[in-house]
Amino acid sequence: MFGYVTAYEPELKVKEFHKYKGYYCGLCQQLKRNYGHLGQLTLTYDMTFLIIILTSLYEKEPDVTRGRCKVHPFKKQLFLNNEFTEYAADMNLILAYYHLVDDWEDEHKASALIGSKALKRRVQKAIQKYPRQCRVIREELQNLSIYEKNGSTMIDEPAGCFGRLMAEIFIYREDHWAEKLRCMGFYLGKYIYIMDAYDDLDNDLKEGSYNPLKNICREPDYEERCRNMLCMMLGEASAAFEQLPLLVDIDILRNILYDGVWKRYRKLQEQKEKKTTEEQQDRKE
Repeated sequence: MFGYVTAYEPELKVKEFHKYKGYYCGLCQQLKRNYGHLGQLTLTYDMTFLIIILTSLYEKEPDVTRGRCKVHPFKKQLFLNNEFTEYAADMNLILAYYHLVDDWEDEHKASALIGSKALKRRVQKAIQKYPRQCRVIREELQNLSIYEKNGSTMIDEPAGCFGRLMAEIFIYREDHWAEKLRCMGFYLGKYIYIMDAYDDLDNDLKEGSYNPLKNICREPDYEERCRNMLCMMLGEASAAFEQLPLLVDIDILRNILYDGVWKRYRKLQEQKEKKTTEEQQDRKE
């Protein structure tokens, strides 16, 4: 359900893209330091966006280092780290852990049981460190599970759960910026959930899995309705974003929020257009 809030490389300057990757690689290394290779498997671009937002808002200079990793063994990579990197790493692992716990409780997936047990010891300190975030994450994932079990097709209901979950994660500290951060996190969370449902629809229909879009996907205005929902969520998130006093890395942040978030959507549209063209050609033959 993650990975939709990412940068769009063609529209970034080379220097900006390297810095963006530096935050991403810094998060990867933080996960390794704190939680080992298992922690690195939870890495997401969405949390990289959060790091850059918080770094810019609170004007916290990152530590700059370079090093090699398994993915890039021959060339040293830029690593950018600060206190928000560690926060994002903890949130990454907490989310991954609770998702696995819920998957085991809801569907009794053996892989979820094994994964949750593997992460349990590593995640306990982070859970104790962030009781406010963990309480909301747990509650909203449980609410989301109820909607899924009931087969809710009112997408605003399950999307709202994920929105509230992300809203709480965006609040690093309760201060005068909390309201705007919470608002941005809420609508980005809803966008992520709706985009994930849109992305997974075909597979969910084939496998008979839950998807809140299954009732409207056959309607003639389905594509338009989905795009309108996504635009609405991003519009609200962007409105909150623009009210924050962000100067550092503002071009990277705007690239992510106004362009990068549409990368997966554009790819899906290209795939659908290609499929339609091929089907038309087959009918002609």
